[in-house]
Amino acid sequence: MLDPRPPLPDTVQRWVVIDGQQRLTTLMLLACALRDHVRAFDSAKASLIHRRYLVNEEDHSGLDAYRLLPTQADRPSYLACLDRDPRAGGEDSIGVAYRFFLAALAEYDPVGEWERVRHIDQALRHRLTLVTITAGPQDNAFRIFESLNNTGKPLSQADLLRNYVFMQLPRLGEQVYEKIWLPLQSELGPERLTTLAWLDLILRGQARANLGEVYQGQRGRMERIVAAGGEEGLREDLRGLRRLGHLFLRVLEPEREPDKGLRVVLGRLARWGGEAHFPPALHTLDQMERGAVDAEQAVRTLTFVESFLVRRMICREPSHSVRQLLAGLPSGIERDHPLPEAVHRYLSTARRGWPRDEDVREAVRTQPFYWQGSGRHRLYVLRRLEEDYAAPEPVDFSPGWATVEHVLPQRAGEEWLTMLAEDAEDAGKGEQPQELHEALVHTLGNLTLTGENSRLSNHPYERKQQILDQSALRMNREIAAAGRWGRTEILARADGLAERAVRIWPGPLAADHGPSGERSEWQRLRKVLAALPSGKWTTYKDLAAVTGAGSPQTVGSYLAKRTDLLNAHRVLRADGTSAPEFAWLDGRTETQQEALEREGIAFHGAAADRARKLSPVEIAELAGLDRSHEPEEEAPSLPGGAGADRAASFRTLLLAHHPGVAEGLLPLLEKWRKDGGRLGYGAADETSCSPVLREGRGPHGSLWPVNVYPRSGLVEVVFAHLARREPFTRPELLAELRDRLRTIPGVELEVPDAQLPRRRPSFPLDTLRGDGLTRFAETLEWFRQQSL
Repeated sequence: MLDPRPPLPDTVQRWVVIDGQQRLTTLMLLACALRDHVRAFDSAKASLIHRRYLVNEEDHSGLDAYRLLPTQADRPSYLACLDRDPRAGGEDSIGVAYRFFLAALAEYDPVGEWERVRHIDQALRHRLTLVTITAGPQDNAFRIFESLNNTGKPLSQADLLRNYVFMQLPRLGEQVYEKIWLPLQSELGPERLTTLAWLDLILRGQARANLGEVYQGQRGRMERIVAAGGEEGLREDLRGLRRLGHLFLRVLEPEREPDKGLRVVLGRLARWGGEAHFPPALHTLDQMERGAVDAEQAVRTLTFVESFLVRRMICREPSHSVRQLLAGLPSGIERDHPLPEAVHRYLSTARRGWPRDEDVREAVRTQPFYWQGSGRHRLYVLRRLEEDYAAPEPVDFSPGWATVEHVLPQRAGEEWLTMLAEDAEDAGKGEQPQELHEALVHTLGNLTLTGENSRLSNHPYERKQQILDQSALRMNREIAAAGRWGRTEILARADGLAERAVRIWPGPLAADHGPSGERSEWQRLRKVLAALPSGKWTTYKDLAAVTGAGSPQTVGSYLAKRTDLLNAHRVLRADGTSAPEFAWLDGRTETQQEALEREGIAFHGAAADRARKLSPVEIAELAGLDRSHEPEEEAPSLPGGAGADRAASFRTLLLAHHPGVAEGLLPLLEKWRKDGGRLGYGAADETSCSPVLREGRGPHGSLWPVNVYPRSGLVEVVFAHLARREPFTRPELLAELRDRLRTIPGVELEVPDAQLPRRRPSFPLDTLRGDGLTRFAETLEWFRQQSL
C-alpha cells in the first residue's frame, strides 16, 4: 500500500510504503543477489537486471537513483548490497538475507549458466501478482499504517514513534535521522528511547502518562507542532528531545555527570535501581541545565528523593504507588519555592507516605527487614549504614562480594534457644523462645553484611564472634564486641542503626503529617479488625503479615493499649489460645474464650476450632486490601539466598501440612519451572508459591494464575491481578479459567463473570489430588498456551 508524496522540483516521484516494506525489500535483495550471481559469467545480463529491478532508468543522482529506500536504520546495509560495497552481506538482517539468496543461487546453479537461472528472472518479472493500493489525498496514511499493523507481533512504542516522525519529514528526514535520531537511538537503545519519550511527556506536565502508550501521547503533541511549524518545527522539537536524552544518560550512567557531589547522589539512585526516580532526577538535571538550580541544590533535591524511597522500604510502605507519586512530582511541586524546598514539601504530605523519624525507629526495631524490598535494596541499606561509620580505609563493595547475614541464625540451635528462653523469662510476658526468635531474627538489628556467609552458618555466637571480629566492616566488629547476642543486644543495635538511618536519610516536614499522625500500617490494622466477622478468628501473626505491622508482639502490644478498636477479641495466638496479657478495656468480666464461644466458635480445651480461623488471603479480601503485589521471583540457589530459603520454607510447610498433596504438586511445580516458567515465593510468614509465566510491569508484565498457601491450605486464584494483564484483560478468558478450575472435584468458585476482575477467591488445597491434580495440570497448560 502506497502513499504518494508531492514531488519536489527536479526529483523523482516518491511514494511512502505504508504496508509491504519487508516483502519489497526481500524481493529487491533477491534481485541484487541474482545480479551478482550472473555477473560472474554474463556481465551484460547482470547490468540489465540492475537497471530493470534496482535503479530508476532516468538519469537521476543520489538517493533518487534507487527504486527502493528502506528505513534509515536498514538503509546503509541495503545500499551496500546494491552498490557492491565491500561491506555488503554483514551480520544484520539485510546482510543475512542477501547472503542467503547468494548461497541458494550457488547451490541451484553451481556451474553458472544463464539458461538455468533465467527462470528466476522470469518469475520475478511475470510470476508474481502484486496488488497496489494508493492512498487518496484525504486519507490519513499513518492511521492506515496503524490499522494494518495491529495484529501479529506488535510494534514497539519506539518503532511507532519513529515511523510517525519520519512520515512527517519527507524533506528533512535524512538530515534529522543522521543528526538527531540515529545518535539518540544509538546511545539509548529502543527500550530506553521509549522511556525517554515517556519522561518527556512527564516533564511536560502529563503526570499520568503511561509507558505503554507513549506513542499516542507524543503523536498528539507532534501533530500540533507540525500543524503550527511544519517540518522545521518538528525538527526543533526533536532537538529538544535529543538534549533531554543527553541528560537522561547521566541518570542512567552517573559516571558521565561532571559534578562530583551530583555524581555521587545519582550513583546512589542508580544502585537503588528501578525507574521510579527517573522523573525527579531528569527534572532536576533539566532545571540545572536551564540555570534554575545549582549543583548543590540538585544534590539536596535528589537526597530527598533517595530518602523517600529508602524510608518507605524500611517502614514497609506499599511500593505499588511510588512510581506514580514520583511521576507527578515535576508538575505537582510549587513553583514559587526553590526546587529542594518544593520537592521536600511535595513529598512530605501525609498521603504520600514518607515515614517520620519515629516511624523509622520503630520499624527498625520491629519490622522483618529481611523480607522487605528486594535483595538489592537490603544490600543498599546495609552498605550505606556501614559507610556511615566512616572507616579510615573504606571497604571495596565489589558486586557479589557481600551477602546479608543473620547473626541470630534463621534456624536456631539448642544453644541459641536456651539464651532466648532466658530473655523471654526476664521479660515476663509469657513468650516462648521460638516466638521471640521469630520476632527478632529478620529485624535490621540482627542483620549485617559479610563475605563469610557459609563460614558463619548456624554456629553459636562465640564462633560467629571470632569471625566477625576479623571483618573489615566496622558494623561487624561492633557486633563482635558484645558479650552475648540476645534480645537486649539486638534491640540496642537496632536503635543505633535507626539513629544512623534518620541522619543519613532526612525525613519529611513535620507539619504536614495530618491530624492523627497514625502510621499507615495501624490504619490498615484498624480496617482489617473492623472487617472481621462474628464466628471467625485470626492470629496476631497473620494480622502482622497482612497489614505490614511488624511482628506478632508489635500487633499484640498495639491492641493491648487501644480502647477504640473493634473486634480485637477475635485475635488469638498462633495456637488458637488467648494471650496471657489480653484484657477487656471496657471493664467486662467474661473471658475472651467465653466471648468467642457466644459468637459460635467451638474450643477444644483452650484452643479455638481451626476450621473457624481466617487465612491471610481471606482477611485481606474481607478488608478490601490491595494484595496485587507480584510474588518475588525465586533467587539463584546460592547459600543463604532469600529465594532458596523461601523455596525450602514452602516445601517444608507443604510436606508438613499436606503431605498427600505435596507428593503430586511439588513435581508438577518443578515441571512448570523446567518448561520455562518461574516459581515465585511470597515474603510473608506463610511462604506462598506462585507459578510465574513471565515477568515485568504493565499490561504485558508479570503473569501467574494462582498463589498456593501451604499452611492455610488454600489456592488463591488471582483474577483481579490477571484482569490487568494481557491476554486476560478479555473477560471471556477469566471466565474460562474459572470454569476450568471448577472441573476439579470440590472446587466451587461461585463468582459471577462481572465480579471476576475484582476478586481473588480461594479453593481448598486438598482438592489437588488424583483427578483433581490432573485437571489442575491441564488448566496450567491451558493458561500457558493462552499467554504465548
